[in-house]
Amino acid sequence: MSEKKKAEKASELDNLKIPGLPPEAEQKLKEMKDKIDSFKKKVLEKFDKYVMGMALLPPPRKPAYPPGAIPPQHPTMQGAPPPIQAPQQPPQEDFIDILVLVDDSDSTKMPKFELRNKLVTIIDGMAQDIDPKLRAQVMILSELWQNAYDAKYEINGLIAMSAPLFDKGMLAAIKIAEVHKTMVIKKFERYIVSYVLAGSLTQGKATETSDIDVWVVIDDTDVKKMTRAELKDKLRAIIIGMGIEAGDLTGVKNKLNIQVYILTDFWDSLKEANPVIFTLLRDGVPFYDRGLFMPWKQMLKMGKIKPSQEAIDLFMNSGTQMIQRVQYTLKALGMEDTFYAILTPSQAALMLYGVSPPTPRETPELMREIFVKKEKMLEEKYIKILENNIKVRKDLEHGTQKELSGKEVDQLVKDAQDYLERIKKLFEQIQKIKEEDDVVQLYDTVVTIIRDTLKLEGIEKVEDEAVVKYFEKELVHSGKVPSKFLRMLKDIMKAKKDYDEKKLSKVEVEKIKKSSREIIKFLIEYMQRKRGREFDRIKVRVKHGDRFGEVILFDTHAFIIHDIDNEDKTISRATVNEDGRFTEVKGSSLEEYEKELANAKMPKKTFIKEKTFEDLKKIFGKDVEILLNY
Repeated sequence: MSEKKKAEKASELDNLKIPGLPPEAEQKLKEMKDKIDSFKKKVLEKFDKYVMGMALLPPPRKPAYPPGAIPPQHPTMQGAPPPIQAPQQPPQEDFIDILVLVDDSDSTKMPKFELRNKLVTIIDGMAQDIDPKLRAQVMILSELWQNAYDAKYEINGLIAMSAPLFDKGMLAAIKIAEVHKTMVIKKFERYIVSYVLAGSLTQGKATETSDIDVWVVIDDTDVKKMTRAELKDKLRAIIIGMGIEAGDLTGVKNKLNIQVYILTDFWDSLKEANPVIFTLLRDGVPFYDRGLFMPWKQMLKMGKIKPSQEAIDLFMNSGTQMIQRVQYTLKALGMEDTFYAILTPSQAALMLYGVSPPTPRETPELMREIFVKKEKMLEEKYIKILENNIKVRKDLEHGTQKELSGKEVDQLVKDAQDYLERIKKLFEQIQKIKEEDDVVQLYDTVVTIIRDTLKLEGIEKVEDEAVVKYFEKELVHSGKVPSKFLRMLKDIMKAKKDYDEKKLSKVEVEKIKKSSREIIKFLIEYMQRKRGREFDRIKVRVKHGDRFGEVILFDTHAFIIHDIDNEDKTISRATVNEDGRFTEVKGSSLEEYEKELANAKMPKKTFIKEKTFEDLKKIFGKDVEILLNY
């Protein structure tokens, strides 16, 4: 560490500030500064590798204790072993509580509770040696997360009010997430299903510069006055704004990445085995949950929710399972098992390659055409094993062969084992080809989405070689897209070049997959937000009687929602003439309207002409009113 860094670390105590601390407590804190600093150094010297953070906790409320009674630990630490204390204790209000958060993710030599008790004894002993007024509140990471799983969020609130002495990033993440969660719940409690901390932080891999990933799931099952997309966009904009405000309030500079999901989309992603959602359920820690996130998390842990990729794995695993059964059933079951043991993985290989599984009779020839002749990835002798197996089964089925000898079964089993070993290698070969092809597909997808994004900014045509330049100039330098995505884009361009030169590595492929997903997701959401703002420009709200309607004006046509508060919305579509008159008014549907919103090019300007007003009276009645700034 440089001298400058050391000086900054040494001065942390000089700038400590705990919200709501009384003046007399602040004075005591200053007096104890050197002792607190000494305690911090002793703990870090002994446990630097494992300590994730240390912070001064706000003083507990002042309960009445009988004279001479030993005060307990901090209220949120109830149930923990009491710290070692001298017989004569200072008054309760004189204690200074220091939270010590320890990473126990690598601990395998002793039970968690035993590790925690041991750490409490050692670390609180250090505090007592320095000053009896110091109390170490030791918490292991798994205990912190378990509290959240059990809907016990008090310690998070306490950390949000604490003053950090040392932090590898975890305390800052909890502080800003807790403050942001409180703001979101206060304003939108009716809609919030879950608020979840995710990413590397929940895996115990926090650093001082780690991004802080949080997920907010919004209940959209009872939306009536707007579309689900509108609800998500409106709440998302406010929630992200609160994230910026939470950063200002806490002084945490790490980026707060806020992902907002509506419940129906989240459920669809769960059913489709979306890997992002699976990762969130596996690693996420709820800071607020109305009873959906934790049951899903437990179901995933129990294996009740399975990704679709397991279908292919099931085909592969069935081969080994069937071979074991062949060894016990030589005659009646042996033939069936060896047959399917090699047929099913063969079909799985074709599926992985991108071909629908053929019939058993067609499988050998298709395997030969693709993997032997075309790709030159498989030897002919393995196709002959498959063909022989099919022939023997057919002969037994048709009665041309009455039975199998033990020698024949042994040979079938041996051939099947050799075949399976070779098919496993074939899977690796196919996977390598698919990974390289994925890079090309991801490259094409990323470039296409960047072109679409640039079109929204007024840049119509961009050649491949100019994509990086325009992305940097129009989106990054203008502050519309974070600079990290420029680095990712350059990595993708390099990977495409390495692919063309046949120098692409597996590590590079995995890195590009992750980067591409992040860029694609961000730019899609960026375009959705931009289109949402454009959509507001073409929407006219009207009042007729005691009802409200909307007119959405495109260049050549319009959609009319007659009563936005009615759950069964009546929607019409009309042609808009050059003079503003509505003609060919006919019934439409919510599906047609949402499809138009997703695909239509938004007009740059919208005009309401005299004829438009006249036709609005015909549609809504003479008492129609136009609402502005609603």
